[in-house]
Amino acid sequence: MEITVDQMYNIENKGHDMGFLKKFMMENAGAAAVRRLLEKIGNAESKNILIFVGLGNNGGDGLVMARHLAGYGAKVTVMLLGSPDKIKTEESNWNWSILEKMPSVKLMSGDSLEFNFKPDVIIDGILGTGITGEIREPYASAINYINETDCYKFAVDVPSGLDPQTGETANIFTKCNMTVTFHKMKEGIPKRKDLTGELYAEKIGIPPEAEEGIL
Repeated sequence: MEITVDQMYNIENKGHDMGFLKKFMMENAGAAAVRRLLEKIGNAESKNILIFVGLGNNGGDGLVMARHLAGYGAKVTVMLLGSPDKIKTEESNWNWSILEKMPSVKLMSGDSLEFNFKPDVIIDGILGTGITGEIREPYASAINYINETDCYKFAVDVPSGLDPQTGETANIFTKCNMTVTFHKMKEGIPKRKDLTGELYAEKIGIPPEAEEGIL
């Protein structure tokens, strides 16, 4: 069953109001995404994994992935596209603050895309459901960097620049090998399998009762 982006938003809010907080949803989303990624790439140990994160909850899922991947022995670099004080949500801030206490994860922020390694995997946690209009800097350069780099590319929730409701694209967008979305498939995402690559919808612990009156 496919759902709309608005339905997903309402289900998340209802689950949160039931006491299953959004930070738990984010934790389970990041963990589920890492499991799918590891199924594909095998051992993560000493692989260079570059995670691009935006300032919203899509980025927050990427921050959770960073912590889990570090636990599997990967060499993780997180590139925050903006400054840490501009992170938009409590859940993402919480996850950033954990990573600040983890020397095993290299944190970068701002708009310089200079990396001193070749990534084996890039994770796109830049833009999630809320894309409107033209994609600007520093997001545009990050998306171009992803598309120009030869490695395995993994999208969190939706490839950046793809509208998960309509399946339409912004002026630029990432093309990935695998996409993992959460709870249930959003209507627009399967329309662009050429951008998503392998596509999965993973449960993140939201109570089925959170759907009542919405679906």
